[in-house]
Amino acid sequence: MTEIDTYDNSIYCHHAVMGEGQVVEHSHNKGQFLYTEGGVVFLKTPEKSYFLPARHYIWIPANVKHSIHPSNPEVVMRNLYFPKFDTDTVFFDKVNIYPVNDLLIELIMFTNRWNGNIFPEEEPKYSIAKAFKLILPEISQTELPLALPYPKHEKLMQIIAYLEENIAENISFKSLAEHFDISERTLARLFQKQLNMSYIQYFTILRMLTSLKLLLDDKLSVNEVALRVGYNSLPTFSNTFNKVIGVRPSEYVKNRNLLL
Repeated sequence: MTEIDTYDNSIYCHHAVMGEGQVVEHSHNKGQFLYTEGGVVFLKTPEKSYFLPARHYIWIPANVKHSIHPSNPEVVMRNLYFPKFDTDTVFFDKVNIYPVNDLLIELIMFTNRWNGNIFPEEEPKYSIAKAFKLILPEISQTELPLALPYPKHEKLMQIIAYLEENIAENISFKSLAEHFDISERTLARLFQKQLNMSYIQYFTILRMLTSLKLLLDDKLSVNEVALRVGYNSLPTFSNTFNKVIGVRPSEYVKNRNLLL
């Protein structure tokens, strides 16, 4: 990791198979573009847990602490680390996940021939790498909510753990409040204050992120996944998945081998 910041003005490129380990919490002075192949990657910051599936990338701004946890040893990480440019916009100031289109995949594959530092005097390589960063805001119009914030409140932490363990159950807000002996009003305030979203929003995103893992890592069918996360209606599951993830689950299954 220290090599990334050795030279302030370089663009650093690194492609690697993750193997059995994980990348412990760290930060660097350059912004990071991370795209993965071969499985799902969980990326954790002090505030949130991000879920990075195939055909998506995550942008990590400079100096943001994060750790990286692959779902299996075959995961390949493709990283580009960029210094700050005068042309940078607010796009590069926040952590976000975006879908990858065919153009960006071609550019990512083009960078596979690079490894290590790329300096400004190395033309046209440097200009191509810089253009890679400059084009990101133009082709990344749809940020996806593939992240869940961490609760700080002890009671809410217990509630979240309960939801994760019972994700196949249709747990109403009322029954959840009764189970934890808390008023619905207080519970609603906890979700909004601690997680900045409602119970329904949180549980829906949790279910969809779990669905992605089941589709991509466990290779389950769409029907099996829908049932595993509490949806008896396949159309309802498909519509919800599409709303949150940006593509229907059938498309993920159809392209699964290509994406991984």
